[in-house]
Amino acid sequence: MKHLHHCRAPAKLNLFLHVVGQREDGYHLLQSVFQLIDLADVLHFDLREDETIARVTEVPDVPASDDLIVRAAQLLGDDMAQRGRRPAGVNITIEKQIPMGGGLGGGSSDAATTLMALNHLWQAGMTRSELMALGLRLGADVPFFLLGENAFVEGIGEQLTAVPTPSVWFVVIHPGISVPTPVIFRAPELTRNTKAVKIADFSASPLGFGRNDLQAVAARAFPPVADAVEWLSGFGEARMTGSGACVFAAFASETEADAVLQSVPAAWRGWKARTLAAHPMLHLLQSSSRIRPGA
Repeated sequence: MKHLHHCRAPAKLNLFLHVVGQREDGYHLLQSVFQLIDLADVLHFDLREDETIARVTEVPDVPASDDLIVRAAQLLGDDMAQRGRRPAGVNITIEKQIPMGGGLGGGSSDAATTLMALNHLWQAGMTRSELMALGLRLGADVPFFLLGENAFVEGIGEQLTAVPTPSVWFVVIHPGISVPTPVIFRAPELTRNTKAVKIADFSASPLGFGRNDLQAVAARAFPPVADAVEWLSGFGEARMTGSGACVFAAFASETEADAVLQSVPAAWRGWKARTLAAHPMLHLLQSSSRIRPGA
């Protein structure tokens, strides 16, 4: 196979996000539920005759050398080379739909889809757990997208337990700003001692459970976030996802979501998105990792 096109990299929502502590190295300890949604970037992979890894799409303010897509491809290629087989190069094209700096995990999801796709194209034969370990080197959220299921998340984001979630529609709003994650986590007023919860606590009442501990900090520092939460709260319980800037609310039907979407102020971007039970690329990963070449 020389190419793999239309590979979807879905966004995620934090149905809740609690900061339950902080490690000595500065990393925050979290509890959250990550929910996959059908808002997605789309990636295309074409093998080259040489060994060059190239992102052929320009992404504003993201040099190719810093892009998690390129770094993921390089990481997998280097791992294969250490095992005695340097893969062919690849051209990577991306159709970007997930806003950057929105708390939707777009960069991490792109990296995970890249690992899934190239594991298949390059016939690397890595298992899902092996790719998750590799992905953790790129960022704490990458293993979640490689798990491919909605998950109760703990630690710094690396402790994952698959968890069922309701099938609903969301309205997701981006209020036109990008929120830098480090700014939120460095804020002295951030609550860092929320009481830990159990999966059963979430499962008893999944929609509207808990809160996002980062929301108050982000809303104070970035007023458009507060404006979006206030506006969307007029239609349902709204909260911020991740460290912002996107906010969301759940609705029982597509019709309800459409009605809200039609009212979104022109200055903001809005989407309707449905829950996903599994990553759309998961079947590819499962088929790719059955046999390791040379085994």
